[in-house]
Amino acid sequence: MENDVKVQVRHLTKKFGDLLVLNDVSFDIMRGELLCVVGPTGCGKTTFLNTLTKIYDITSGEILVDGKPVDPKVQNISYIFQGDSTMPWLTVEQNVAFGLEIKHCPEDQKRELVEKYLNVVGLTDYRNYYPKQLSASMLQRVSIARAFATEPELLLMDEPYGQLDIDLRFKLEDELVKLWKMTGTTVLFITHNVEEAVYLSSHVMVLTNKPTTVKTILKNDLSRPRDIADPAFVEMRNEVTRLIKWW
Repeated sequence: MENDVKVQVRHLTKKFGDLLVLNDVSFDIMRGELLCVVGPTGCGKTTFLNTLTKIYDITSGEILVDGKPVDPKVQNISYIFQGDSTMPWLTVEQNVAFGLEIKHCPEDQKRELVEKYLNVVGLTDYRNYYPKQLSASMLQRVSIARAFATEPELLLMDEPYGQLDIDLRFKLEDELVKLWKMTGTTVLFITHNVEEAVYLSSHVMVLTNKPTTVKTILKNDLSRPRDIADPAFVEMRNEVTRLIKWW
């Protein structure tokens, strides 16, 4: 149904000079979906995400959120970048509150939301710490809490766990799933890690090599919590890996 569609991408094309990077990309993201996007190395996954945030203007096509042209200045869209994006001069609490202050959130509501998401990501006792005092996983938890505190309509994540070791990554992936289920936020998650995509997603979108378009979108019906050793998990991981290969 039309009301169930959160994001519509239609014939999205992006060129840098004569270089065609995104070629006639079209798909829908349903409301409350956790869509993981994978593809060959260098295929333009980050470029694609940057068109959604308007960091890059598109060459042609359209991107609609709730039926309106995407505009992060008007719509409530949050973005979690690769690596650490905390502000070192702010405490954990101030970092989490930053987006709410930008949006001029009432003080009582801001305090309530900051408290809620500090608690969810387990950083209540670290509220007065500065980023330099935190571990890598804690820094990403701050970024996640800051993004969810604004209760975004759409959350865009660009390989946020790519630089973490496997144990930390799994812990943060579990926290993301918990937050996603709790809030019902629509999430678009870029990753180069097929196992991560299968572990997190409700759907997996596979992109082709450049010029990039959508090869296919797979529904992920694996039960949660997911077990990476489960034969059904391994089967889907292998299928996504096969689809990514472009040769």
